[in-house]
Formats: sequence, structure tokens, C-alpha cells
Amino acid sequence: MIIHEGNYQYNVYDLAHKFGSAIEIFLPFVIEERLNHLQDVFADNIKHFGYKGKFTYHYPMKVNQNKEVVLPLISEGAHLEVGSSNELWLVKKLWEEERFHSKIRVLCNGPKTERYLQLVNQLRENNLAIIPIIEDIEELRLLKSFKGDVGIRINLKSKVQSHWDHKIDRYGLTADEIMEIGRIRNLKILHYHIGSYIKAENDLIICLKEAFQTYAHLKKLNPSLDTIDLGGGFAIPYEKKKMYSVESAAKRIISVLRDLSDKHGVPHPNIIVEWGRYVTAPAQLSVFKVIMTKDILKATAKKWYVIDGSFMTDLLDTWAIHQKWHVVPINNMTAQKRHKVWLAGLSCDSDDKYTASDGYVLLPRTEDLAPGDDQYIAIFDTGAYQDAFAMHHCLLSSPAKIVLQNGIVTVARKRETPEEVGKMFGW
Repeated sequence: MIIHEGNYQYNVYDLAHKFGSAIEIFLPFVIEERLNHLQDVFADNIKHFGYKGKFTYHYPMKVNQNKEVVLPLISEGAHLEVGSSNELWLVKKLWEEERFHSKIRVLCNGPKTERYLQLVNQLRENNLAIIPIIEDIEELRLLKSFKGDVGIRINLKSKVQSHWDHKIDRYGLTADEIMEIGRIRNLKILHYHIGSYIKAENDLIICLKEAFQTYAHLKKLNPSLDTIDLGGGFAIPYEKKKMYSVESAAKRIISVLRDLSDKHGVPHPNIIVEWGRYVTAPAQLSVFKVIMTKDILKATAKKWYVIDGSFMTDLLDTWAIHQKWHVVPINNMTAQKRHKVWLAGLSCDSDDKYTASDGYVLLPRTEDLAPGDDQYIAIFDTGAYQDAFAMHHCLLSSPAKIVLQNGIVTVARKRETPEEVGKMFGW
């Protein structure tokens, strides 16, 4: 398997041999390409439809807080969104180290603890463009004296197909509750978030139309309001099956907002999206070695392939939300004879497995390998959430991480030793 970056190329099999497995291979150039493409697509549609508002991308740091992810994004013009005081502390660190300029805006979502609010005020006083998003009436009270711009989160009635449990509403205020508030000092943004991994493009548009109704009414009471934040949730084709595209979604978002704005007689609002998965997921692949096999009786698969990593610790979404991935061999790729297999991780937990959406993964037979050779596999699109969710079940070590950029291979994180893992638990 070869990864291409312009005139550079990297052999994944050679990298696995050199650095060992399990290993995560991170590709900053993919992040940069996808962010630039997203910005270009919205810019093209804004021009095409004669749209008067501006587009801004805010990266939600919860998706992946690694330095290798965040720094390339802000260097390419991404703004930020945080969901906790610790994420905001990281922004403070970047700000103090002069890693980004004053034009970068930071949206602050999530419950506002005392420490969180202290950091918000401190950074605002230091001239960082920071915008807290009001989640409930108590936060409205706490932010009453805040001198900068604020946003407010609306809890929409529309339901969508996504990974998010939306049976009970936890975040934001209803449209009625927001309208009862009336004027809100320095209100800049109407924000909503409808779910993670939204499966249908039309759900994006249905929710946008609902949110705009409140926006149009709120605008009359709050002239400073000029932005709609669509939140995150943009899906990607993990299994390489056809899905809606960023091109079609952007076209519909711009055209719908233009038509609704003109109909209601309000200026075209600025647009924010927080599509973190779209930008980061394809920028990483996880590589594992098959270390043993075992026959399976009476199942859709014939063999267990045990890998030198863990789905429960390294790819937690496999277990938590039954995420399906695109899995391929990185060597012995031309093998004609293949096994229907289930993949198993190194923990002692029976849920530490991957069976794929078809009930099996088709991989080369290990018995056909050359003497002394091993079978390696790659799991694509692991750059979103998996690092943030990773844990140490059975005290298993995290994979090493290498970064490929400009023809240079850099070790960003070595594989943890038993001593290093033990220290995390007080030993």
C-alpha cells in the first residue's frame, strides 16, 4: 500500500516494519486539503448565488485535540470551538505562545463551570475574540455582564438520523424560551447542533429551515445578531459507500438561506459550520499486525484474526456506537484466496471485536504468506474522536503515532511502556 503526497510517496508496509505496530499514521496534508476544499466550495456557492453573508469554519476541538491536528488547521485559517475549560486552557496556551493571530475566533460551548467562565473573561480581557454560547437560563444570568459578543443555542424540534441520542433534550433552549427572553446583550450567533454523523443531507436542510424561523424573529429584537452556526454532524463514507457530498450540501445551504432571508426581509446571515469529522477522519489510518488466528464454528466468518491492538482501547467507536470501517490488507494484496474473518483485539473483553456490516472482513489467508512474513491490515478514517476516546482497558498501551509530511516521517508519540501506563493508575 502506497500513500501519495504530491511528489512524495510512503510505503505503509515498510513503515509498519520500521516503527512496529500497532501504529497510527497521521497525514496533515489531508487535513489541509479538506479544509481548503471546504472553504473553496462555500466561497464558490456564495459567489454563484450572490450571497451577502460570509462563511467561517470553526474546528470543534473535541474531535481530536492532538497538536498534529490543531496546528495545521489554524495555520490554514480555521477558527476554533471548545466544549470545556480544559480545551479552552489549551487555546490559552496557543494564544500565549502566539500560535495564531487575533483574528481567530473561539466559540465556547458546553456547560460553563466557574473555571470555564473565568477563562472566558480572562481571554476576552486579553483581546481574544471569544464568544460564549448560552446553553440555558442560568448561563444567561452568569453572562449578563460579559462585555463581548455572545451566542445562544436553540434546541430544535426536528429529529434526524444520527449517532446522537436525542430522545431527551439536554442542551440549549427551545424557540419559545428564546423568544420569551427578548433582547440579549451583544447577541451575535444563533447556534444549534442536531447530532453526530447525520446520515441524510435533507436532514441538514430541514433543521436549517426550522432554525431560520427563530433567527428571523430574533433578528428584529437583536440587531447585532448576524450569524447562524449549523454546528457539526457532517457524515463521511466510512465504508466507502456513496453518501451526500460537501458540494451538494453547501449548495443547498447557501441557496436555502438566501431564499429564506429574501423572503423574510432580513440580511443574509453569516454562516458557521463545525464539521470536524469531515476534516479530520480521513487524515489518519490505523495499522495492526495479525498475531494469531483461530477457527470459528457456525458463524458468518471462518476465522478469528487477532490483531496486536484493541478495538476497545484504540477504536472505541467500534464498540460504543458499532462504527463500521473500511479494512484492507497492506501486504499480500494480490492474494486470490481469502478468508471471511472476524477481527479480535488484545483485551480480555468479548466486545473487543469487529465483524463488519456484511458480517465478515475478507482478508488474505495467513497460511499463504511467505515464511517469516506477517499479515498487516489498515483501518481507514480513524482521525476523528478515536484518540480523544482512547483508554487503557487491561492496561494496554496506546499505538505509536507517526506523522507523514513533505516526505519526512516524524514520530509524534512512542508506544507506551508498561511503566508509563502503570503511572497513569498511580503505580
